[in-house]
Amino acid sequence: MSEENEQTNEEEVKAVAPVADAPAKEEAPAKEAPVAEAAEEAPVKKEETAEDLLKSDLEGVKIRRAKGSKNITVGVVNVLATFNNTKVTFADPRGNVISWSSAGKCNFRGSRKSTAYAAQVVTQDAGRVAMSHGMKEVVVKLNGPGMGRDSAVRALQSMGMIVTEIIDVTPVPHNGCRAPKRRRV
Repeated sequence: MSEENEQTNEEEVKAVAPVADAPAKEEAPAKEAPVAEAAEEAPVKKEETAEDLLKSDLEGVKIRRAKGSKNITVGVVNVLATFNNTKVTFADPRGNVISWSSAGKCNFRGSRKSTAYAAQVVTQDAGRVAMSHGMKEVVVKLNGPGMGRDSAVRALQSMGMIVTEIIDVTPVPHNGCRAPKRRRV
């Protein structure tokens, strides 16, 4: 009896084992083939990307055109640098706003909004959009006593924009109108 059971078990194992092995062998190459194809395609894309990056470095800054590009090459940059915030606005010569940014929009909070670094980040943020509309030459109008005045102009030049004029338009009192009444504390 035990011999018969052993023979039956061996036959069952032999019958089950080849069936289990055959599909496993067939499935394994099928799974490996797409992975191998994907692995072959991926390096090709990476090589092209590296070449593109090298080419773009040699050519200089690559400007991507905005979807509704306005093709404005000359414009005006208004920089409002107060003690609490910095705002930068790019406009065409007639005054129509193309792009703008502020330190609050760039996630600076509290006392960090009025720093020179915040002004640099704000200028680059608004400048990218303006460059995508084709702006290359700008007249800079500085307004206010804040720390971001100089760094905003430097950020414009580092982006590759041509600064033709720098004008200070900060309002200065000249005894024209009556001063507000004195503050009582």
